[in-house]
Amino acid sequence: MTSFKFFWTTHKWTGIVIAVLLVMSAVTGFLLLIKKDFDWIQPPTATASQGTIQDFAPIQDVVATIIAQDHPDFQTPEDIDRIDTRPDKRLHKVRSRHHYTEYQVDAITAQIISGPDRRMSDLLESIHDGSFFAGWFQNWIMPIVPIAILFLVFSGFWLWLQPKIRRARRRRSR
Repeated sequence: MTSFKFFWTTHKWTGIVIAVLLVMSAVTGFLLLIKKDFDWIQPPTATASQGTIQDFAPIQDVVATIIAQDHPDFQTPEDIDRIDTRPDKRLHKVRSRHHYTEYQVDAITAQIISGPDRRMSDLLESIHDGSFFAGWFQNWIMPIVPIAILFLVFSGFWLWLQPKIRRARRRRSR
């Protein structure tokens, strides 16, 4: 098999396979870039009480407030994936491990000011990085994408360059 035929075949099939992953990453990446502009992607950040960090309620009060809501995604403290604190906005964003649910809690009063809301941006991010499908997909398949892109660049360059080299050699041999 000539190098041209080998690169043409592998370039074609690599491109076909990798196109699905590239489209998925491009679409989700675009939506993540514009997430602050659309409330259905990411809930807007609520306005909290005035105060300073010294006035913040203890984190235990925030957790107790969330658990008291009796939401199916927040039954125990273990259901909380993370609490993002926004000191400048005096706000805690409490995210669930389940179903991309979020409450926004006033950091001063420990009272809920928004929620429960769906964070579609978290779903989009998990699709974008491959973790939505499985851990092995994120760890083994997604790293292949940039390698495959580099292969497509170099094989595409070779497919463009090799006919030019052949023509130049033929001209010289005449």
